[in-house]
Amino acid sequence: MKVTFLGLGAMGYPMAGHQQQAGLEVCVYNRTTAKAQQWVEQYGGRYSETPAQAVADADIIITCLGNDDDVRAVVCTDDGVLANSKAGAIFIDHTTTSEALALELAALASKRGISFLDAPVSGGQLGAENGALTVMVGGDADVLGKAAAALEPYAKNITHMGDVGAGQLTKMVNQLLIAGILQGLSEGLALAQKADLDLPKVIEAVSQGAAQSWQLENRGINMMNDKFDYGFAIDWMRKDLGFCFETAERLGIDIPNAKQVDERYGQLQARGFGRCDTSVLIKQYDE
Repeated sequence: MKVTFLGLGAMGYPMAGHQQQAGLEVCVYNRTTAKAQQWVEQYGGRYSETPAQAVADADIIITCLGNDDDVRAVVCTDDGVLANSKAGAIFIDHTTTSEALALELAALASKRGISFLDAPVSGGQLGAENGALTVMVGGDADVLGKAAAALEPYAKNITHMGDVGAGQLTKMVNQLLIAGILQGLSEGLALAQKADLDLPKVIEAVSQGAAQSWQLENRGINMMNDKFDYGFAIDWMRKDLGFCFETAERLGIDIPNAKQVDERYGQLQARGFGRCDTSVLIKQYDE
C-alpha cells in the first residue's frame, strides 16, 4: 500500500511517522520542504516537493492541514491532489473543516474516479504522538474498510459515522463538548483558588467522582501551574467553533454556552494567548 501524507504539522508529522514505522510505504509533502526532509531523516520513506509529485502513484492520500482554504490550496489546484491522483485512489482528509467543504471535495473526487472520506481526529498532539487518536469518518463504509490499514497505526478508535460530512459534524459535537467541559473546569478551579483550597487535593478528590474527565486529569494541574503549551491552540478552537455556529444556525438550535466560551477565547486572543492550548480558558479569571 503506497500512502501519501500531506501536512506535517504538530499532528501530521507523528501520524505519518507511525505509518512508516508500521511498514507502509509513505511519501510526505509539506509546504515547508525542510520539514519534509527532516521527517525523512527521522523516519525514512521519501518526500516530494509538490502535491502533484507526491500523489502520482499513491493508493491512499491523506491530508492534515489547517483550515478550509489550506485544504483547497493543496487539493483543488492544477498542481494539487485531485488533478494528479490516479483513478481508484482513496483520499482521506483529517483536517477539521466545514461540512460544506467535505461535500465539495467528495463531489470533485468522484468526478475523477477517486473515493473520499472526511475523517477529522480527536486526541490532540499527544494522541498523535502516542498513536492514540479517535477518528470520526464520513463516507462509504466499504471504502473505509479498504483504507483502515492506513489509519490504524495512529488510531485507537475508528468509527464510521455515516455519509460524507458526518465525520465533520461529529467533530463539531466533540468541540462543543470540550468547550463546555473546559468552561466548567475553569469556573470550578477558579472558585477553589479563591476559597484557598489545596488545588492538587481538589483535583485528586473530584477526579474520583462524577466530575472526572480527560480534561480534568490531563489539564487540571497544568492549568493550576499556568502551563498552556500542551495541546490544541485557541486560534484553532475558535475556527472549529465557527463551524459549529454555522451548522447550529442552519439546524435552528441555540448553543449559548459555546458562544460564551468563544467570546472568552476572543478576549484571551486579544491578550496574546492565541497560540496557547484551550485550557488557557482559566486565564479569564486573572483580571
